[in-house]
Amino acid sequence: MKKWVPLLAAILLEVTATLSLRAAVDHPAWYALVAVGYIASFVALSVALRAGLGIGVAYGIWAATGVVLTAVLAAVIFGDALTGTMGVGIALVIAGVLCVELGSQSARRHEEESPA
Repeated sequence: MKKWVPLLAAILLEVTATLSLRAAVDHPAWYALVAVGYIASFVALSVALRAGLGIGVAYGIWAATGVVLTAVLAAVIFGDALTGTMGVGIALVIAGVLCVELGSQSARRHEEESPA
């Protein structure tokens, strides 16, 4: 759990920064939140890595979840398009992240079972 909380924070900060970037197009004051959000997101991601989360898993979940949340929230907040094709893409992104995580767990179990 110790490694997942900072990853969740990194995701939420990155999504906030990205949505703020969209808001900054019309209101430049939002650029301050963009900068703070991205910096804080990278700091939180590094905390998750220090806590033992693998870079492949952490980055995959961070990036993919960020894409999905940003697409959905941009549709809700800004009225951006969210088509069926985009829904299929979102499902594929989620499936890809699950494959990376399951593969990581399998590799970890294999390493623990192998004699040193």
